[in-house]
Amino acid sequence: MENIYLFMLIAITVLAVFDIVVGVSNDAINFLNSAIGSKAISMRTIMIVASLGIFIGAVFSSGMMEVARKGIFVPAMFSFEDIMYIFMAVMITDILLLDFFNTLGLPTSTTVSIVFNLLGAAVVMSLIKITASDSATISDLGSYINTEKAIEIIRGILMSVFIAFTVGALVQWVSRLIFTFQYENKIKNFGAIFGAVCLTAITYFIFLKGLKGTPYYKDLKSIVEGNEIYIILGSFVMWLLVSFAFQAITKKTILLVVIAVGTFGLALAFSGNDLVNFIGVPMAAYHSYEAWSVSGVDASLFSMQVLEKKVPAEPLLLFIAGAIMVLTLWFSKKAKTVAETELSLSRQGDTHDKFEPNGLSRSVVKGTTWLSNVFSAVIPKSTQEKIGRSFEKPNAVNLTKDQSIDAPAFDMIRAAVNLMVAGVLIAIATSMKLPLSTTYVTFMVAMGTSFADRAWGRESAVYRVAGVLNVIGGWFGTAIGAFVAAGFVVFLIQWNPSVMTPILLLLTGILLYRNYMSHKNESNKTIDEDSLKETGSSSVQGVILESASNIASVVKRGNRIYTNAIKGLAKQDLGLLKKNKKQIDKLSEEVDNLRDNIFYFIKNLDETSLRASSFYINILGYLQDMTQSLEYISKTSHKHINNNHKKLKFSQIKELKEVDDAIEILFNKTTAAFDSHSFEQIGAVINNKKEIFDLVTDKIVKQVARTRSEESSPKNTTLYFGLLLETKDLLTATMNLLEEYYNAHDSSVEPATITAEED
Repeated sequence: MENIYLFMLIAITVLAVFDIVVGVSNDAINFLNSAIGSKAISMRTIMIVASLGIFIGAVFSSGMMEVARKGIFVPAMFSFEDIMYIFMAVMITDILLLDFFNTLGLPTSTTVSIVFNLLGAAVVMSLIKITASDSATISDLGSYINTEKAIEIIRGILMSVFIAFTVGALVQWVSRLIFTFQYENKIKNFGAIFGAVCLTAITYFIFLKGLKGTPYYKDLKSIVEGNEIYIILGSFVMWLLVSFAFQAITKKTILLVVIAVGTFGLALAFSGNDLVNFIGVPMAAYHSYEAWSVSGVDASLFSMQVLEKKVPAEPLLLFIAGAIMVLTLWFSKKAKTVAETELSLSRQGDTHDKFEPNGLSRSVVKGTTWLSNVFSAVIPKSTQEKIGRSFEKPNAVNLTKDQSIDAPAFDMIRAAVNLMVAGVLIAIATSMKLPLSTTYVTFMVAMGTSFADRAWGRESAVYRVAGVLNVIGGWFGTAIGAFVAAGFVVFLIQWNPSVMTPILLLLTGILLYRNYMSHKNESNKTIDEDSLKETGSSSVQGVILESASNIASVVKRGNRIYTNAIKGLAKQDLGLLKKNKKQIDKLSEEVDNLRDNIFYFIKNLDETSLRASSFYINILGYLQDMTQSLEYISKTSHKHINNNHKKLKFSQIKELKEVDDAIEILFNKTTAAFDSHSFEQIGAVINNKKEIFDLVTDKIVKQVARTRSEESSPKNTTLYFGLLLETKDLLTATMNLLEEYYNAHDSSVEPATITAEED
């Protein structure tokens, strides 16, 4: 049985490496996003600065793993056997939980994750011990668990969410009021003072939060504690001189230095203090095994009172952990996914909305709008206008959503405020011994500053509020999920450790690999050859040429979707119809995205080219009509087979196939004409309009006759009529589209011709 504990120790050590990887992937947003979002400094510089902060913080970390050792449970109440089961369960669930959030691209707290994993596993193990005891009762649970710590952490979470958002919004509002969005001129006069204030706050944060708890803090304690005011004043004077010198010599804004130093400070604090979340449990497990192995006492009887002593981590292990964290920062794609979530929610410009609005987000937006109207009624108009001028954005080219995403998410003023406020709040919380999570603080500060910057306009507020609520809900989900999952896993391990431990480890490996491959495939998705592209031309002839590929794509894909719907009905192939439904959903979404960009298309038109907008709007309308018809045909066909209704008669399938063949010929000719820009050939396609409409009408007449004489299935009749009527709508939209092109095309521009092979 001794080998099982050695096996567990080795497994916990290996899991610790993966825990560092998934933890850094999630927490990287804490110190990267302000620098990445502002694009003030290059990505390479950001990564180097953050890497230095991480590595220095890890190597100089104290290694005092108090949370893992005795912060949540009372070690003396557990045996070595109990502790190893608890630690094994904690590591498994912590990795899976953090990796799950990384895959979703949602930031969560590694502190809350490890604490509630420990709490859940310890509670279940305590209940098992109480149940096995003749004298203990459920009321004795308090002697096993440090309940005060758990309550304190929950209170800290609730406080941090509200305080960080409010303070971030207030400081950003004042900063924007002073500097405005056109801050370049004012920053020359007041930039040195603003930079000195920011850098002083960040320096204070590094001293109090970044260095506190390190082995070297004991030497600095007498200097720092009690002299905070002098440190602040001295730092301000020093940074003020540095700011003036930097701006005078380099002719660049001091905000660049603020962003770099702030990124370094947050990275330093993250690794120096949050390293316990990743290696605290493995270190405690190692010290537990070390004490038990030389005791000669049975594992189920050896008390873990030894964990109440403070034991520093080995420097070599800290060095290795720091190296792993730095490598993860450079190579983790999931870290980039998590970062994208916060950037999209705080972006000043438009973005692709990742979250759908819900009832709560709508209520929040409506309530905020009502409060805004109340304040507007109270505050004098002149004051409102004066404040409003500070928030006026400079005139710029109207960017599409894709172009907006490539641009900086926000300016350097907001990036500096993000770093400064997050640093100060965490420093204050540290001095007051409040258990605030760096993730919660940095995320909510970023949301508060974006709110104050009016990034959440009427167009996007409901989506962004939904995103913030999703993230906050995820934080509480982390706590609940960690508690329940760790408790369940420790129960399984305690039930049969020799069997369940290998099984759970194998399952963990499979799930991690599956999530990795799923995320890799999602990240590596390339734009399909037939994907729709935005039109940027400002003339009718230019729009005709640029949008031709979109028309060819919709017609080609529509042809395939229509054919698969008929084929799926004929063969009763539910799998094909389900896949077909996904294809039309994708096509509809792409057409909707093109319609969403009409605003930017019209804004960027020359006054002499306004006719192009009318043409473009019309063809997008026809494309949407086509996709709506295809959507109805595809989803109705899937619903019919999925509900196991009677299959269509052979005569009905045969007639539908005739219509499909005629549509295929029509669509193939249309695709060839648009692919080769042979717009004059469209006339030949339009000439066949009556012939194909007559074919569909004939099938409708035949079905009417069948229904009166032989049809016995109402569902089949409804389906068949629905398919034919929607086919007529599809053809109508297609012909309207072709006529729009044929009439708008300038025949003086020599068109290409369709070769015999294409015909």
